[in-house]
Amino acid sequence: MTSGARPRVVLVDDDPLVRAGLRMMLGGPDGVDVVAEGDDGDRAVELVGRHRPDVVLMDIRMERTDGLTATREVLRSWPEAKVLVLTTFDADDHVLEALRAGARGFVLKDTPPARLVAAVHEVAGGDHALSPSVAALLVRQVAGAGDAGSASRDRGATARAELGRLTERELEVARAVARGGSNADVSRELYMGVPTVKAHVSSILAKLGMANRVQIALLVHDAEH
Repeated sequence: MTSGARPRVVLVDDDPLVRAGLRMMLGGPDGVDVVAEGDDGDRAVELVGRHRPDVVLMDIRMERTDGLTATREVLRSWPEAKVLVLTTFDADDHVLEALRAGARGFVLKDTPPARLVAAVHEVAGGDHALSPSVAALLVRQVAGAGDAGSASRDRGATARAELGRLTERELEVARAVARGGSNADVSRELYMGVPTVKAHVSSILAKLGMANRVQIALLVHDAEH
């Protein structure tokens, strides 16, 4: 997407009233262009192939093909696609699975319009839309469900080996991200500029073959527990 351009969005939700409301919220002067709408996960895959949008705004719960299945299919066919998940509950297990599948973040359906538009712009620009509080919550949720014993030790050893590929400064940033820090929080904690933090996060994601900050947080958790 070129700098200053309005992101092109494919909107997928099986409730027509929700789609209408989202379209109104997204379409303001500083908003985005909704280039297509779908009411089912299968339709989402078709629309992404046809329009190649900057962002796919994807409902996670749909009656036929759900958003999790659709996210996997979209990213299998077009790995460069950027999926932003729509959800009602911020601790939904399906959200965690969508993030692990490669979604760039998620927004609640009752998100204020300005924040929703900002999240779409962030994802279109290559960032991730995931609040620090939610990142921490998801990590705690997974930690509470983790297996004990040798499986946990094996995950820990693998995670420590993966983190060993990072520089000392990248490791500091990864640990700050795992504590739920936003780029601004990490900047203040580690005394570096926000652009530098973004560069480190991008480098960490690339080195570890990851798609989002939650994956970093989960890896750090496995390494330290």
